[in-house]
Amino acid sequence: MSVPAASPSPSAPEGERVLAALAHPLRRRLLDLLTVEGPATVSMLAARTAQAVGNVSHHLRVLGAAGLIEEAPELARDRRERWWRRLAGGLSWSTADAGDDPVAVAVATASETINLERQLELLRDWFRVRDSRSDEWRDAAFSTDDWLRLSPEELAAFAAELNELIRHWARRQPAGDDSGRGPVFVFARGFPARP
Repeated sequence: MSVPAASPSPSAPEGERVLAALAHPLRRRLLDLLTVEGPATVSMLAARTAQAVGNVSHHLRVLGAAGLIEEAPELARDRRERWWRRLAGGLSWSTADAGDDPVAVAVATASETINLERQLELLRDWFRVRDSRSDEWRDAAFSTDDWLRLSPEELAAFAAELNELIRHWARRQPAGDDSGRGPVFVFARGFPARP
């Protein structure tokens, strides 16, 4: 499991706290919004998610306690306004990281399920709107899959290479004008299966 860089190890309480924070669909969406759109106030996020301000505020505090986001007081115009921003770092985990602890396994499984639902939700959203997007975006969007014959060690090496490629593109600072760029969601999974 890789949680934010400051977190020590998958078995540490901080790792479980991160996974518990992610085991809620609204918190996952709030994290996505802060990642893609940048810092925002509670009321901005409430409007964007069609949720009550108090509900969003609660979920932001949970994400903050897990070390995934932090307050950005320098952006506030007055003492009542609370801004939040995403802390740097990617997230990945496996239920195998939970070891034999049944609570940790349950938390990791719930987080993984919520994550998969979020990935599928974003894909379904794309299917709904793709005909309204430009030819360039429709041509650039992709789906790929294949069957590989790998050992567990090779699958781990493949995952590390793929994660590094995604991190490279996520960290890059495009030079010049951002016209034509927009948020793009990329996900991949690899696991033993039978046709």
